[in-house]
Amino acid sequence: MIMQVTANETFREEEQSNRITRMAARFGKLLAAISLMVAVWALSPRGALTRPNGAGSWVRPSGAAPGPVKILQFYSSVGSIKAGEKALLCYGVENAKSVRIAPLMEGEAPSSNRCLEVSPVHTTHYTILAEGFDGHIAMQSLTLPVDAATPGDNDPPDRPRWLARIGRPPAPRA
Repeated sequence: MIMQVTANETFREEEQSNRITRMAARFGKLLAAISLMVAVWALSPRGALTRPNGAGSWVRPSGAAPGPVKILQFYSSVGSIKAGEKALLCYGVENAKSVRIAPLMEGEAPSSNRCLEVSPVHTTHYTILAEGFDGHIAMQSLTLPVDAATPGDNDPPDRPRWLARIGRPPAPRA
């Protein structure tokens, strides 16, 4: 009986030793994968890992000055526009991991100088949110007034409204 208990204990010890060996092998593979990721990061052209969609970076680019997130600039290329016209909404951020502009826009990414084309149909209030690498958020807003001018509003008072709508007088009848 004593012999059988010793054999069972020996079997358990061997099984536990095998488990530890398998865990060590998995851990070694994990360390190798992490080392490979660090090597790729160090050799990347921008010195930073990029997001899956290629916009911006998840980590501070090498050589970037540490510090809080800042919105350097946020402005419109014009003071106001007429309905249907286009304007540029420009911004610049520093130490930002991500940028969002509301109302939602496409093409926003951390940059020190970037402009996006907008064509609002009514006066629109834009807000930029920049998230820093430290988790802090900077915010700034602007309003782009849109003049809802109807055709003919700038015409002389004696000009008929029908002329303003079509742009030329009717042809004389023969």
